[in-house]
Amino acid sequence: MTRGMPIPETVTLHIPFRVVKRGGRKEMQLPDSAAQPRRTDNTLVKALARAFRWKRMLESGEFATIAELAEREGIASSYLTRVLRLTLLAPDIVEALLDGRHGRAETLARVLEPFPLAWNEQHDAFGTPPSRDGNKPVLSPRRSIG
Repeated sequence: MTRGMPIPETVTLHIPFRVVKRGGRKEMQLPDSAAQPRRTDNTLVKALARAFRWKRMLESGEFATIAELAEREGIASSYLTRVLRLTLLAPDIVEALLDGRHGRAETLARVLEPFPLAWNEQHDAFGTPPSRDGNKPVLSPRRSIG
């Protein structure tokens, strides 16, 4: 058995990335050519959960008005109304947001912007075709919403 070059004790690995601020926290961003794992946006997930919870509370009669619910939650009724609109999103768009299958540009502030009520128009606004073949859509950040 022959010996080759000795194995170095230290190995240096260079990974190109940059640090960006997103929602008040720092995040590593890999170059576009690198495959990036999909991560759920906790802020979006929390907003969707709140929206459906508030909708259920209003429909059950626990609260008679949005103003009453907003007062109980300690938030402005205008904000509650904007978040409540998320319950009008197409089911596959909601699923894509929950699974992290959305572009980096799809933040809570962007999703809270006005969007069409018709599901097929929502797909146009979010830049994704409706899923007809069972494949789950990936939301594209290329088109503007609203």
